[in-house]
Amino acid sequence: MIEMVIDARRKDLGGFEVGRVLPFHARRMVGPFIFLDQMGPAEFAPGSEAINVRPHPHIGLSTLTYLFEGEIMHRDNTGATQAIRPGEVNWMTAGKGVVHSERTDPLKKTQGGPMHGMQAWIALPDEAEEADPAFYHHGEDGQPAYDNNGMFARLVAGEAYGAKAAVQTSSPLFYVHWELAEGLRTAPPPGKSFVGSGGYTERALYVAKGEIEVGDRLFHAGQMVVLEPNAEPTVKALQPSSVMVLGGEPVGPRIIWWNFVHSRQERIDQAKADWKAGRMTLPSEDDLEFIPLPDVPSTPEPAPDPVVNYP
Repeated sequence: MIEMVIDARRKDLGGFEVGRVLPFHARRMVGPFIFLDQMGPAEFAPGSEAINVRPHPHIGLSTLTYLFEGEIMHRDNTGATQAIRPGEVNWMTAGKGVVHSERTDPLKKTQGGPMHGMQAWIALPDEAEEADPAFYHHGEDGQPAYDNNGMFARLVAGEAYGAKAAVQTSSPLFYVHWELAEGLRTAPPPGKSFVGSGGYTERALYVAKGEIEVGDRLFHAGQMVVLEPNAEPTVKALQPSSVMVLGGEPVGPRIIWWNFVHSRQERIDQAKADWKAGRMTLPSEDDLEFIPLPDVPSTPEPAPDPVVNYP
């Protein structure tokens, strides 16, 4: 039933912790999801730096930011400026290249407050890797939701349980937020045990808070449970729990280096050269600083722990 368990690697980034889940040395991707971070949970003191991610580039992927608590201001060189709050979705498609920043609004910095959320990167399929960059924001009403008898479920992106989220994806995937009361039982979207059977080829559960039981095994906050393709498990919450359920169809091998994802090494090398030479435009409302290209070697294999896009 369970193919693998991945423990998030916690990283202290100067008063703010993230948990790196994907990529993992033994599991690079789940469906098209090639990167998954849990941001926080954290409580920022009034006047602290909070989130302060300087402009940086991406190619070959879409980023998906989703918050449980807090607020982040997004700016990019498509002209988008958009705050994201809990239950909303910021979806940015990098394609052939985009530059963006993520920061805490100055007023919010003076007030302090909580921060807890998820950031995912979705690798684009071959035909979309060089798409024009774009940004989309969807409020809570853009995600189908269910709330009854101790279970809250929101379809953040993709298709699952007969519903479809507002954000337009480039390949088959699903991304669901569960809030489960103690003792509640539920199940992930179905798997695909053989071609033509319906369901999804790759699926995983990430416990952001609480503790769950899958089969006869217990899993706690900070653990990802990668399911076997033909598994149809029942999930039971052993305490109030927040769980992200995700997966989809593989898009093929991908190289990941720093913030760049692509199927071809030469395209990664070109993106590195473009960023170093200043050929990628900074956001017009955030163009006074940027994150420089890291001084680390490129490799034909995806790095097991890419550079984090945080201060």
